[in-house]
Amino acid sequence: MSSLTYSLLVMSAPLGHQAPYTAEQFCRAAIARGHRIFRVFFYHDGVYNALSTAVPPQDAAQLPAGWRELRERHDIALTVCIASALKKGVVDAGEAKRYELDAVTLDSHFEIAGLGDWIEATQVSDRILTFAR
Repeated sequence: MSSLTYSLLVMSAPLGHQAPYTAEQFCRAAIARGHRIFRVFFYHDGVYNALSTAVPPQDAAQLPAGWRELRERHDIALTVCIASALKKGVVDAGEAKRYELDAVTLDSHFEIAGLGDWIEATQVSDRILTFAR
């Protein structure tokens, strides 16, 4: 079996639905089988996965740590839709400064970008998967 390149669209909040956990586990399983994850794009409520201020309950999946590890070990692009992020208060240093906000709430392992990055992912990936409720 040849290696495939995947990109994922995550549209659910981390504690609101099973979808983000399933997406993270899919990444791990695909990598273990020799496949590549090009990009995970967080859209709509999925942008909450990128909050640096989230502290999941001890008995819940530790998704923030899981996404960070995937980024560090496998160089997976974790991209957050700028329009969705701004609506939900997920901002990087540039957006915080632009809108004169007091805090940066985007985890440093994620990057804010536009839908063009998602379009690029659909063009370079062999398979596209959507994780939503």
